[in-house]
Amino acid sequence: MNPDLEFWFAGSGRFGARCFSLLMQRIRFRRVITAVPRPAGRNLAHSVTPVEMVASAAGVDVSRTLDISGDPVILERLQEEKPFCIFVVDFSQMVREPLLSLPEPGCLNIHPSMLPAYRGAAPIQRAIMNGENRTGVTVFRLAKEMDSGPILVSSQLDIGPDDTFGDLLDLLAVEGSSIAMDGLELLSRGRISFREQDHGKASFAPRISKQETELSWEKPSRQVHDLVRSLNPDPGSFVLIKGKRLKIWKTVQCEDTGRPGEILGFRNGNPVIGCGSGSVQLAEVQTEGRKRTDGGSWLRGTSLEKGDILE
Repeated sequence: MNPDLEFWFAGSGRFGARCFSLLMQRIRFRRVITAVPRPAGRNLAHSVTPVEMVASAAGVDVSRTLDISGDPVILERLQEEKPFCIFVVDFSQMVREPLLSLPEPGCLNIHPSMLPAYRGAAPIQRAIMNGENRTGVTVFRLAKEMDSGPILVSSQLDIGPDDTFGDLLDLLAVEGSSIAMDGLELLSRGRISFREQDHGKASFAPRISKQETELSWEKPSRQVHDLVRSLNPDPGSFVLIKGKRLKIWKTVQCEDTGRPGEILGFRNGNPVIGCGSGSVQLAEVQTEGRKRTDGGSWLRGTSLEKGDILE
């Protein structure tokens, strides 16, 4: 890749930050655009985005905006600097004209799914939640409709039976950043070109709602296990026990059977909980206001015992 070419990066979240840190090892970014700080946590303190944290540490100029496509300062800088390519990754802002009509390659997105499958905000979580054993990452040019633009390159990866959202986020960021740079190189040489998606095969991955993070022991153990790992490390799944929230961070599928929610016994010192079919071992949990711990340590701090129902 020509070292004189200038790039911009627009992103906000954890996946975007990881991709930025990897891409930065191969190309020079003139500018990073990210969302404005938002209140978060119990104290509602304003925190900068993960992308801004990485960019600032690297000494890259950061511009904050509420609307990249309508921000007059950013649009002025776009005319002045004329970046060769803008990576827009994990940004959560609608990108409109005039950005969509930039000369090829234009605005490129690294999306953690095999498009047109799992378009939307939560492709990794949804793939795990749905029990998929394959996923992938796609580099495509932004278009007016969400995640619908023509594809430059893509790559498939396996999903292991115990892989978490966090595990796959890192794997897909590494793979996506690598193929994005390889794809740009091949595009510049005329070896590949953009290809349209098969829109008739599109599926969607909407943002995870708070209601979806609550576990139901009535579900089969595979579905319980998949939900837990799809929400680790964020936002985490939970159950209510005597009106208090217990977050479930890690489970292990078991073959023991019993009533849904029943403490059936112990494996590796951790309680085994009955599901609609099969059961799961509570390997890592967290009570409100406490640190994460193994399931056995949590249970010893309660009045619960074998045969009780978690409810």
